[in-house]
Parts: sequence; structure tokens; C-alpha cells
Amino acid sequence: MSEITPDLVRHLGVLARIQLTDEEVERLTGQLDVIVDNIAKVSEVATPDVPATSHPIPMENVFRPDEPGETLTLEQALRNAPDAADDRFRVTAILGEEQ
Repeated sequence: MSEITPDLVRHLGVLARIQLTDEEVERLTGQLDVIVDNIAKVSEVATPDVPATSHPIPMENVFRPDEPGETLTLEQALRNAPDAADDRFRVTAILGEEQ
């Protein structure tokens, strides 16, 4: 059994700057108690000879050759642009001033 008490939950609420009602404190006390107990069970099972994993299936990068392919022409790229000028996309300024 863990040591999660209503007073501890209230204290955690104050630290997190969350106002908790008595009903929420009661509910969270039970939920946090279950979480802490489950973590304790996992800690009992974990042994030094079991390697830590971040994913259950071994993962590896799959690389392919970086080969240039067909690209759009300038006309194709600008065809559906809402606004274009001087062979470039024209967009509204986001810094509040034109550059």
C-alpha cells in the first residue's frame, strides 16, 4: 500500500497551482495510490540482467540512395500559387514589415 493521502494530493494541487474540490481530492487519492502501487510492482520485477528498452520491437534505420529524380518546372510549381512575383511565391509578411 502506498502512502498517498488526501493531504498529499492537496499539497500536489497547490504545487501545480490547481484548485481541487474535496471530491476531486478523494478521487485522485485513489487513482494516484493505484498508479504508485503499479510502479512499485514493476520495480520489483525489473532486474539488473534485463536490459531497458524504449520499444518492444528492435528498430533500425532503413536508408535508400539519395538520387535526384524528376522535379517540377518553375511554371508547374507556380501554377496554383495564389500570388507570385518575379518567379517566386509571394506571401504576406509575418514580421510586420516588408523585407
